[in-house]
Amino acid sequence: MKGASRWYLLTTPAPTTPITTAAASRKTVPTTTGGAGPRPLVLDFHGLAEGAVVHSTTTQFGALGQKDGFVVAFPNGTGSPVQWDTTDHSPTNPDLMFVSALLAQVESSQCIDTSRVYASGFSDGSFMVSLLACTMSDRFAAIAAVSGLQLNPPCPTSRRVPIITFHGTADPILFFNGGVGTATLKQILGSGGSAEPSTTSTTRPVQLNGPGYPATVREWATKNGCAGRPANLDVASKVILRSYPCPKGTAVEFYIVIGGGHAWPGSTFSESIRSITGFTTFAINATGLIWNFFQRFQL
Repeated sequence: MKGASRWYLLTTPAPTTPITTAAASRKTVPTTTGGAGPRPLVLDFHGLAEGAVVHSTTTQFGALGQKDGFVVAFPNGTGSPVQWDTTDHSPTNPDLMFVSALLAQVESSQCIDTSRVYASGFSDGSFMVSLLACTMSDRFAAIAAVSGLQLNPPCPTSRRVPIITFHGTADPILFFNGGVGTATLKQILGSGGSAEPSTTSTTRPVQLNGPGYPATVREWATKNGCAGRPANLDVASKVILRSYPCPKGTAVEFYIVIGGGHAWPGSTFSESIRSITGFTTFAINATGLIWNFFQRFQL
């Protein structure tokens, strides 16, 4: 990108690693297609102050890509703390320009199936993939947002974007029903404790169908043309999967982790910092579920 130096981590499978595909049912074990060919690409975006290196450890998407035959790029943001600019929806947003340049470079240097390019993110990275869903819906076949799905106008999508998202009901940073835990956020950023109050109370009863992230997921479902009431399924201990009835070719799926913190489900790194960010469930694995979801969609 002209005038700026940016970097990302790239993980590629061995040339002989076959590409795997999953059937439409998430309960079906992926089967091998055999032989290498154009590979899917996942861009995995870090959270605030996390950075690409830590985030790659958090999600382990690189290891899964090496096993299942897809390419993974972990972009790195800018600033201190390192972050993404998700307020500027214009094409001149430096982070959107960075993503475009990254895609061009990876697609020119690797054998990529451009109909199977996906974006996942955590926290501030979820803000970023939400922006990509709005501004680059013709480039990403589906997105995944862990702890932070957004829908901020304008959102001029050119197609319906399949979305899988996860959020804990006890998230101490991005509250399930809306608001930001500024005290916990400052603790993570190393700037002290509770100098400012949180923007809303965490002591209020959780509303599974209330404001905040449940409402945002409903808004995306409406935008994607999904009609009718969602189905709630207890898929694991303290984990609810909320699925919306959507038109063919799209989906909106919401994993609600009861008592879950600001965490990537199934991540041992998230668990290691639970004293700050709260409970990490191992009843599900977000990385595996996201990859299975992505495989159902292409441009």
